[in-house]
Amino acid sequence: MTSSNHHQLAAVERTATIRSLNDAFRRNPTAGRAVITPSVSALPHDQRLALLMAVVGFGDFNAGNDPYNEHDFGAVEQDGVSYFWKIDYYDQDYDMGSPDPANPHVTRRVLTIMRADEY
Repeated sequence: MTSSNHHQLAAVERTATIRSLNDAFRRNPTAGRAVITPSVSALPHDQRLALLMAVVGFGDFNAGNDPYNEHDFGAVEQDGVSYFWKIDYYDQDYDMGSPDPANPHVTRRVLTIMRADEY
């Protein structure tokens, strides 16, 4: 295996690891932190719950919304309003960016759900 092929394989495996960690976290946001913006917080409880369930169950990843194939962003529509969700990577103290999003031992994930017009 050439060095170039080895680096490509390592990059593919790294992306697959990040994608897997992001999917697991999105399906169980209590494994990290979930943040909602004031406009999402202002929704009635049942609408907030429906929105969270749409994010947890999101699977419509494509080249347009997931160019790096890491499953770290998505858009959902509810009651005619567009919402975005995104996952950011922090260090263990939620202080700075993660040194390695593929390593769950040094990374804390934060899921943010917002109205599209707040982005």
